[in-house]
Formats: sequence, structure tokens, C-alpha cells
Amino acid sequence: MSKEITARSEDYSKWYNDLVLKGGLADYSAVRGCMVIKPYGFALWEAMRDVLDRKFKDTGHQNAYFPLFIPKSFLSKEAAHIEGFAKECAVVTHYRLKNDPNGGGVIVDPEAKLEEELIVRPTSETIIWNTYKDWIQSYRDLPLLINQWANVVRWEMRTRLFLRTTEFLWQEGHTAHATQAEAISETEQMLNIYADFAENFMAVPVIRGVKSASERFAGAVETYCVEAMMQDGKALQAGTSHFLGQNFAKAFDVQFSNKENKLEHVWATSWGVSTRLIGALIMVHSDDEGLVMPPKIAPIQVVIVPIYKGADQKTALDEKVNVIVAELKRAGISVKYDDSDNNRPGWKFAEYELKGVPVRIAIGARDLENNVAEVARRDTKEKMSLSLDGLPARIQELLEEIQLNLFNKAKAFRDDHITFVDTFEEFEKVLDEKGGFVSAHWDGTAETEEQIKDRTKATIRCIPLNNPQETGTCILTGKPSKERVLFARAY
Repeated sequence: MSKEITARSEDYSKWYNDLVLKGGLADYSAVRGCMVIKPYGFALWEAMRDVLDRKFKDTGHQNAYFPLFIPKSFLSKEAAHIEGFAKECAVVTHYRLKNDPNGGGVIVDPEAKLEEELIVRPTSETIIWNTYKDWIQSYRDLPLLINQWANVVRWEMRTRLFLRTTEFLWQEGHTAHATQAEAISETEQMLNIYADFAENFMAVPVIRGVKSASERFAGAVETYCVEAMMQDGKALQAGTSHFLGQNFAKAFDVQFSNKENKLEHVWATSWGVSTRLIGALIMVHSDDEGLVMPPKIAPIQVVIVPIYKGADQKTALDEKVNVIVAELKRAGISVKYDDSDNNRPGWKFAEYELKGVPVRIAIGARDLENNVAEVARRDTKEKMSLSLDGLPARIQELLEEIQLNLFNKAKAFRDDHITFVDTFEEFEKVLDEKGGFVSAHWDGTAETEEQIKDRTKATIRCIPLNNPQETGTCILTGKPSKERVLFARAY
């Protein structure tokens, strides 16, 4: 199977698509720009979702659900917001079809035009803040901490599976607070939750920072982000958390009576991650043989493949393996016993390598006699013979070793791809020959930022949190600068 995968060095983009399609994560759909998430891919998303959902609830958030459709007038109420999303909106104009009297199938009924067009949500700030207006009257109603798991639509011209599709799955948190300080604290808390999830569950090292004004979320006062580095030297935004100030509260007149019985507008945040995290996971860890799954979110952590001849050997293996499977499950490990007889063991080995299952256990009749099993790690390809006695405990240790190894390997690559430059010539050379994050001085203007983007296709990925102050000069204009920022070409 691995021979069917394009090598990263040959065509990185095709390598990525091969892994998504042949690894059974997703497929193209009949709708241009949209994808079908297959069961294995959805199981991975569910594993991610379950961890994040638990973290959200542990910090006091509740799940709710809001409509898919947003009245067009709602988007008109926050000017920066509509400007940011206007070109990506899908618009519903009619509510009925009818048979074509000329025999051409079905057509839109011209008499079924909506009085007001509906927008298929690109994000939910407007519909949610219109609702919060009825939910919030007093300081006793605050903070309001809501999250929703949903799909959104942003009309994309150039799409890539998981990374950028017209419709995608995500979660979006929307919170309301009595004070500016509380809202900023919430924004930072959620950024840290995303960073913790990326590093400790996805094994993806990230840089925490804030976006430049030009890169902020439409309608936000400040956008916090986590940025990750892919194996081709491009960056990927792995999550954002926005401090919205009072912009949406004022747009939708969401006020509360404070403790002095005076009316104030609430302070707001929104934050989200999407199925593009799956794209990040693929591009950070996988290799030319297939996917590589971090154990903590792998849909299958361990696969057991029996090797036998005849029914008697199969029966003896089943009896022993079923005990091992039960022990692994009691330890909280997801395990699959693949005793199907439609494929040979070698084919199964290749299949589970392609799917990135962290640990593979092969056990045959002779192994059973010797009370051992062959155990293979997906991350290093290392094989070892382990005793069946105490095997679940050793597998648990092995999964932890793999998780840590994947993170350390990705972090070493990321750290090696952060380059400090002081001239525009160096800047262009690093981008073209090495890639990665380029730490450089910038004069702080949107005009310079746009010129650098036009000339190099690199954007300011973030201004790192707690960024050291350092006197310097902008790499493009030579104007004074007080700190370096991180540039990169990105997905």
C-alpha cells in the first residue's frame, strides 16, 4: 500500500491528498468544494471533539445550538464583520421548487422569493448576539458561557480536503462578561486550552501569539492564535480566540444592569477550532508509508493481528487474545482484534501502517507456545518481542513513549525552522530555501505588511505572547521597530 503513496519529496501536496484518500479519512463529494468525512476520519474528529468538549465543560461552558440560517440584516449590523465575510457567504433567496412546465426537471419557483434573504452561517456571532439580547438583563446573568458544535459554510474558490473546504465542522464558543478584564481572561484561557490540546493530545507544538491588525478576525478587538509548523515549512493556524470588546453587544444592543443598577454593554469573546486540525495532524506527523496517529487521539490505539494455520490454532489464539483485548480495554486502551480471514497478515500490516495505528501486535501459534508477541511501533518502525505476561501495562507505557516521541520530533523540527533575519535579502532567501517561521522586524504598518505579502506570499503569523522587546529596523522599510514578529508562508 505504501508504494501507492506519493513521496513527500516528490510532491508534498499529492502526498497529503494520498494520505487523506487512501488512509480512509475523507473523500470528494458531488458538491464542488465539499468533502465526505469517512468513518475513520470522523472517528478521529470525534476523539478530538470529546477531549475538547470535556475541557470546555470543565471550565464552565455549556453546549447549545443556534440556527444554520442568519437573516441578511443581522450581518449588516457590525460593519467590520460583514466586510470580512461578505465575499464568502452563501445566500438563500427562495424557499420552494416546482416542476419545469417545459419538462426540464425542477426549477426555482419565482413566486417563492423570500422577503429577506438568509445567509448560510459563515460564523454565528450575529445570530447568537441577537439571541443574547433576550437572555441577558442583569449582572446575575453573567458570565454567559456557551459553545456549539456545528457546521459552517464559507464559499471557497480553491479547496483542499480538511484544510479549506466550502463546508466544514467546528466548534464555536461565544461568551458574554460584565467586565473587559473578565472577557480578556476568557480569551486567554481558551487560547491556552487550544494550545494544551494541540501539544498534549495532538503532539503538535504551537506558538501562542496575537494577530496583527490586518489578520484579526472580522469585528474583533484582538485575535489570539496558536500557530503550528508543517513538514514542508509552511505554517498552519491551529486555533483562534477573539476578544470582541463591546462591538457585537453595541451592534445588537445587549445591555445589563450592573450592581449599581446602571445599564452597560456586555463584553464579548468568541473562539473556535475546526476539522482543519486533522490536516495539521497529518502534515506534522505522517510519513511516506502513511498516516501516523498520536496515541491519545488515535481512533484505534492498538491492533492485534493473529497468524495461524487451521481452526485449532485459531481457536487457541482467540482464547488468549480475547483475554488480552479485555485487559487492554479495562486499561482504557482502544483495541481492534482483526481476525478476519479475507486478507493475509502482511496485507493487514500494510493497511494499519497506512492508517497510522500506533501499536501493532502480531501473535502466532509459536508465539503462544513461547508466551510472547511481536509488537511494532508505528512512529519508529521498531519491532520487539514482549512477554504476554504484563503485556497491557507495557503497551500503556509504549503508547506514552510514542506520544512523547512524536511531540519531541515535531518540536525539534519546528525549533530548527525558526530563523532570525535582519535584512529583506535574508528574509527572501530563508523563505525560498528553508521555509518555516522567519523572525524579523516590522515597522508596524499595514502598508508594509501588505507589501511583504505581495512580494513573498509570506504573512505575519503572529506576534508571540510575552514577545521580547528589541530595538531594530524593519526589514523592508528600515523604519524603527521595537520587536520581532513571526512571518511564514501558510495554509
